[in-house]
This record gives sequence, C-alpha cells and structure tokens, in this order.
Amino acid sequence: MAVNFYTDNPDLRFELHNPALQESVALREENFTHSEKFADAPEDYADALDSYDKVLTMVGELCGEMIAPRAEGVDQAGASLDQGVVSYAPGTRQNLKNLTDAQLMGVMLPRQYGGLNMPVSVYTMMTEMVSRADASLQNLFGLQDIAETINRFGSDEQKARYLPQFCTGEADGAMALTEPEAGSDLQNVQLKAHLDPATNQWRLNGMKRFITNGCAKVLLVLARSEEGSKDGRGLSMFICERGPGLVVRRIEDKLGIHGSPTCELQFNDVPAELVGQRRRGLTRYVMSLMNGARIAISAQALGVAEAACREALKYAGEREQFGRPIIKFPPVYEMLVRDRVSIAATRALLYEATRYVDLRDMYEETNQHAETRDPEFVKREKKYTKIASVLTPLAKAMATEMANQVAYDSLQVHGGTGYMRDFPVERLYRDARITNIYEGTTQLQYVAAIGGVVQRILEPLMEQISHLPFEGKLRRLASRVDTAREKLNAAVRHVEGRGDSEYFALMSGRLCEMEISVFVGYLLLRDALRDKEKTAVAEIFLQYRLPLFEMLYHTTTSDNVAVIDNHEEILG
Repeated sequence: MAVNFYTDNPDLRFELHNPALQESVALREENFTHSEKFADAPEDYADALDSYDKVLTMVGELCGEMIAPRAEGVDQAGASLDQGVVSYAPGTRQNLKNLTDAQLMGVMLPRQYGGLNMPVSVYTMMTEMVSRADASLQNLFGLQDIAETINRFGSDEQKARYLPQFCTGEADGAMALTEPEAGSDLQNVQLKAHLDPATNQWRLNGMKRFITNGCAKVLLVLARSEEGSKDGRGLSMFICERGPGLVVRRIEDKLGIHGSPTCELQFNDVPAELVGQRRRGLTRYVMSLMNGARIAISAQALGVAEAACREALKYAGEREQFGRPIIKFPPVYEMLVRDRVSIAATRALLYEATRYVDLRDMYEETNQHAETRDPEFVKREKKYTKIASVLTPLAKAMATEMANQVAYDSLQVHGGTGYMRDFPVERLYRDARITNIYEGTTQLQYVAAIGGVVQRILEPLMEQISHLPFEGKLRRLASRVDTAREKLNAAVRHVEGRGDSEYFALMSGRLCEMEISVFVGYLLLRDALRDKEKTAVAEIFLQYRLPLFEMLYHTTTSDNVAVIDNHEEILG
C-alpha cells in the first residue's frame, strides 16, 4: 500500500496553512516580483502555498516509499572507513541520489544559484519527514544549513563558487566545531588558523572530533585566528574543502544513527578561506549555525517520535492478550494518547519557532540589502531575533526530551519483542537518544533560553493570545493557562529577586519548563480556534502539564535549597 509521510499527517498541512507564514514568504519573494525573473517563482501567496504543498507531497512520497524501507538496512550496514575514505551504506547512497534527482538539496537557497528559495518552516517539514523515515539521513540532508550559512555570511565569490554545487548535490557540507578538549565549551577551541603573509593564504592545523559527516566536500571550520587569544573573541570561521591534508582518522562506533558518519578529523596545513569577518566566528557565525542546528535536531526528534508512536499504535492494535488487542487496555491507550498529544504539542512549538526564524531571517536580509533602512523593519528584525533566540532552544529541549519518552513508551508497548531487532522500534529507541545530547544538551538549551525567559520576551505573544475570542470549554481552559502565566511571572520575579547565581542556575531549567507549559498551552488553544478537533489535544496537554507546572512553581518559590546545601555530602 502506498505511504506518503506528508498526506498521512494532517498536522503538517495545518502548520503549512498558518496565516502567520504569509509575511515572511512575501519578503522572501520580494513581494512576488521573483516571478518576473524566474519561471518557477510563485506569482502570489496562494501560488507559493500550492508550490510548497506539491514539493512536500513529493518528499512525503519519497520518504514513505523509498527511504523508510531502506532504514533497517542502513542501520545494519552503517558507514565505513577504509584507508581514510568514508563510504556511506548502500541505502544511504540511494537515498541521497533520490533526493538529488528530485532537486531537494538546495531547498532554502536563492534561485539564482539553483535553489528553491523556500522558507525554513517548509524545509523543517521536509526534515521531519526524512527523520521519520531514517533519522540518520536527516544528519546529511539537514546539513543544508552549511550552504545557508555561506549564503548569509560568505563573499559573493564564495557564494557563486559553492552554492550551485550544493544545489546540484555535487557538494555536501559539515560544520567542524567540536574538539577533543572543547565539547560544548567552544570558547576553548584550539585548532589553529595561520595566515601566510607571503601568499595571503590561511592554513588550518589541529584536531576536530564528533564531526557529523566530517567526510563532506565542504567544511565550515571554527578556528583560532588570533595568536595568543584565549576566548571566543580570538575565533574566526573558515571554509575549506576535502583534500590530502584533511585526514579522517576514525569514525565513531555509535549507539544509533548508524547511517551518518561521525568523524575525527586531523587538519594538516589545510588551505582555507575566511568567512565574513575575523574574530566573529563564535559570536556571530556559529551562533547562527547553532540556531539552525537546534531547529534541525528538533525536527529530527519529532520525526523519530512520530515513527515510534505509529509503530506502537500498529503493534498495540494487532497484539492480543487476554482475548483482546492491548490497545483496549486503559494503561496502554493512556500511554499512547499522552504520546500523541505530546507530539502534537511539540509540533505546535517547533513550527511557531520556525515562523519566527523565517521572519528574523527575512527582515535581517531585507535590512542588509536596503539602500536606506526602514526604521520599522530594523525594529522588527530586533524583535523577531529576540523571539527566535528564545523559541529555538525551548523547542529543542521539548522536542528531544519528548522523543526519548515516546521512544521509551513505544518500546514498552511492544514488551519484550521491542527489545529485539525484529521491530523498528528498537532502532528508533537508539536513534532518539542522541537528540537531547548533540548540538547542545537539554541543560545547555535551558542556559540559552533562560535570559529570554527572565526578560519575558514571549510575554506579549502570550498576552495577545489570551485575548482571543475563546468560548465555552476553550475559555475555561484559557483561564487556567492565564492563572499559570501569573504564577510563572511571580516565579521569575522570585528567583531573580534572590540574587543568588547558584540558585538561579538550579532553577533555570524549571523556569524554562514552566514557560513551555504556558506558551504551548496558549498555542494549542489558538490552534483549536482554527480546528475544533484540536480542542481535545489542548485539554489533554493541560491535564498532564499543569500539575507538573504546579510542582515546578512550588519548587521555585519555596526557597528550598536542599540540593545546593547537601550536594557535596550526597555525592561524596
């Protein structure tokens, strides 16, 4: 039976048709004047949506009919290294060819380079579907952010040279950030970049580790360009190509996502070019890369959760115990209902985040290229940048923790059978585990988000939603969320008011989770106004999250610091 990962998931079409997408699409298409220069450019917003819908349908078919059936073989074969050359699994090579033949390797890039010029929101839907089919493939398909970074910060010559190669699939990319002694602490990066004054050529020397797709043709590399510097202000971003001086020393033997090679790299006088300005590698360019990576991994986690939950639903409907399918037992169907609601809630947060990322990117680009900057556009860029900077880490925290829980529950539904390799859920369980670790652990997402939470960046958005015309059950649910928001604001004031940095750090994760509960609650209620069938999702989400919220509220406002006072005694 034909399976299409787009048409079988109405939530994706619901998110595509969110009216909030229109503003960024109009900016991206320069008020649809692109249609005068490019035959495939949309003439208006309705035409753009129709184009997105057609492409998503094609991606959904590829994922359901070709990529997903190969996932088990890819997991078993994995990537391999022989005499410094990395080879993908046969299924991965076929998948990449299918995506390239479908012209899907330059989704967000401008049309003048051969790209599709589509928004982040649409690209994220693609990565969610690809991840549902094969999470490891997303780590290759999802690295289109490398090309997007070159597009945003590279020189005209760099863009003209590299971007067409990405669009045709001739080039693939990797971001080389992590080092053996510098994991999440990127300020401690030691790989050296030396400028030869005689030739004006930069050379890279050092080691990188845990580099996803480190065998790529084109790498963006964070390196120390300022001799004697010790912190992030001495780091710059470079672009280099695979060549004799760039050695893949090993690929990691991982728990999951076997189709994606994770490489240890040695740079031996590798020629490179500076991207953008010196000394802004970490503070400007890596931060942009990391924001894109957070969105990509959130979509990856969401896709894995969607796949795992569907496997559990299928198995629970077929597996009989005591004379009836196990899906008829309340403890089982409650678990599955909770997971379906968690997936829907996470999807609402993720695509809210992508819409603000789209707005931020488009206003930033518009302002950069304007001969005279419109003060209103500058104001909007700053506003959307702040919102996106909060939503992206919150989305990653929620999506990746959710994916791990859903994968856990799905394996539990399968019972002992799920622990065997006979069913896909075992692979999905392993694949999910990395999502809340790489591109910043959940704990680091809290660190990234807490500033915006304390500044109440999302408060105006929540206030606006709270005044929507909710009636009946939705009004009663909205009143409960309003009350929770008041408590959230009180909790933030309390934690800040203590003036204790260690206590603040301890409570940051709790405040972020409270923010997620309230903000997503509002999003689901807003969605229910567009689709009444989503009322049940909102109600069940709040039924589970508000008791958790209350517990976190009492913890953050009780001044109980037993963990701080006694941690040394407990830990020895």
